[in-house]
Amino acid sequence: MQRTTMSDDDHRLEHRPGEPRESAFFGRRKGKALRKGQAERLAADLPRLSLDLTTPAPAPLAALFPGAPAEIRLEIGFGGGEHLIHRALERPDVGFIGVEPFINGMTKALGRIAAGEIANIRLSGEDGVRVLDWLPEASLDRVLLLYPDPWPKKRHWKRRFVGPDTVARFARVLKDGGEFWFASDIDTYVDWTLRHVRANPAFAWTASAPDDWRQPWEGWPGTRYEAKARREGRGSAYLTFRRLRREG
Repeated sequence: MQRTTMSDDDHRLEHRPGEPRESAFFGRRKGKALRKGQAERLAADLPRLSLDLTTPAPAPLAALFPGAPAEIRLEIGFGGGEHLIHRALERPDVGFIGVEPFINGMTKALGRIAAGEIANIRLSGEDGVRVLDWLPEASLDRVLLLYPDPWPKKRHWKRRFVGPDTVARFARVLKDGGEFWFASDIDTYVDWTLRHVRANPAFAWTASAPDDWRQPWEGWPGTRYEAKARREGRGSAYLTFRRLRREG
């Protein structure tokens, strides 16, 4: 999930010269060489499922999907697609947009989408900020950022995906009453996210008791990063923020 894109052990890239920080992707885009079948799947299936960020988003956004989805959700940094595909199979009436710049993760997800004959997923291999800026205002019911790269060293915290600019983008694309979901096993990133999201008046943290953020969401399938955290003795936090009603 955006550690997705980069686990702290694997991914080390510096900021690209000339690229604004708020739209920079910090992480490698390709790992091991793809097998022939994977490369063929990537070439055949990704163009068909990809968002075209060079043209305006359709109005309504639901036109991206067959039928008329009851909701549209965005998962930024989906890794190999385990959670994204679980939710898409669970809710065929919902349209899902998955963002993953790491090509190997994208290829895994494409294989799972093909195997499950899943029709309610659209994808992007671009930076999540570019996708957020492409989306229409108040077009999403949920934004998810699950186990993002924590950038644990303090001098790298500015590279974290969550920050004032991205929180403002979440507020723009979410419908009134929509939700931002965040999960992490890194305490400093949990605190960081609470501080930045609660500083934006468009959001309210929904927790009223400790179990509201210590327990995962209903139907949660778990992730490989969560499993790794458990093996290493770390718990997780599951934060839900509601987009408040717009004024006027």
